[in-house]
Amino acid sequence: MAEQFDVAVIGAGAAGMMCAAVAGQRGRRVVLIDHADKLAEKIRISGGGRCNFTNLNTGPANFLSQNPHFCKSALARYTPQDFLGLIKRYRIGYHEKHKGQLFCDNSAEDIIAMLKAECGLGNVHWRMPCKVSGVSHGEGGFVIGTDAGELHAASVVIATGGLSIPKIGATDFAYRIASQFGLKMIETRPALVPLTFDAEAWKPFVDLAGIALEVEVSTGSKKTGGAFREDLLFTHRGLSGPAILQISSFWQPGTELTINLLPQAALGKQLIEGKGSVKKNLGNVLAQLLPSRLSAGWLARNGFDAEARLADLQDKPLQRLGDSLNSWQVAPNGSEGYRKAEVTVGGVDTRELSQQSMMATRVPGLHFVGEAVDVTGWLGGYNFQWAWASGFAAGSSV
Repeated sequence: MAEQFDVAVIGAGAAGMMCAAVAGQRGRRVVLIDHADKLAEKIRISGGGRCNFTNLNTGPANFLSQNPHFCKSALARYTPQDFLGLIKRYRIGYHEKHKGQLFCDNSAEDIIAMLKAECGLGNVHWRMPCKVSGVSHGEGGFVIGTDAGELHAASVVIATGGLSIPKIGATDFAYRIASQFGLKMIETRPALVPLTFDAEAWKPFVDLAGIALEVEVSTGSKKTGGAFREDLLFTHRGLSGPAILQISSFWQPGTELTINLLPQAALGKQLIEGKGSVKKNLGNVLAQLLPSRLSAGWLARNGFDAEARLADLQDKPLQRLGDSLNSWQVAPNGSEGYRKAEVTVGGVDTRELSQQSMMATRVPGLHFVGEAVDVTGWLGGYNFQWAWASGFAAGSSV
């Protein structure tokens, strides 16, 4: 005889464990299924192993979606303060890094252990490692085929995430189930990911690899694009660092990035105004504002003599130099893909789901949470807060 459950949660990551714990603690008989050998690997590796588990500044504006209002309900009903209450109950030390980003003092393992304990309080049944071969729907609810036997459940929650980082188990399972039940999908692509450039075009910048500095980066129109002030990192293949990871979620193939390498200074104006008072050569002046390797390379590539005295240079070339640093325009040819992407943009179209319960309105009892749906947070703890909030919403209603 197949085992009967009120709720089957497929995917034991952040959203899945939250959902299972909440539902179980409401008295529901819950089974949590995951194909991985190691629990919650994405939590374990996040934040350099310390898990950037939420952001104090979380709000709907920090998320991308084709249906931007969808996330408001879940985020309002389970806030960063709610998750902090849970953290404090388990006496997990944490600190704010910057811009509202909260990290564990010790290890991401603390978050995993906490969620597992919460599932224990809800008497959640575990099937792990356990592969799901299919999900079907009949009059009595759902039938889940697994390599440990058939399970029956009144409700199913799909919490298997997106395509990001396949080496730790990411698959397209959620999308296949959504398509099977006739739900619309928003096209997916890697996000929070380093961007790459044509090898020949990038050759002049290869020797800058390893240089990091704070920049302002933008792409697209004000309506559809993004703009961030964060650190940028030059790599052998292109650009990375928080600024680039942030803008990668907004960047579209074929479009340019506009990067201000000196956001703290209108450089052209500063150089022109400094001609009379600064008795230094151009290279020394620029090296005071930028990493020396970057300033020397930039001058050489733009045809300037680093030894030239600032006072001897014409205004127009100085303005041109300033503009090249304050408004550097570059066109990536791609990204490092899902293997390096922290999240996946797109997924199950949220117009198919209830804001309150995360349930597919055309398939009663079928819910989608977390990264599987078309809600993608900025870098900095926002995606974990969406996992907690959407998992809580589904767990409260199944």
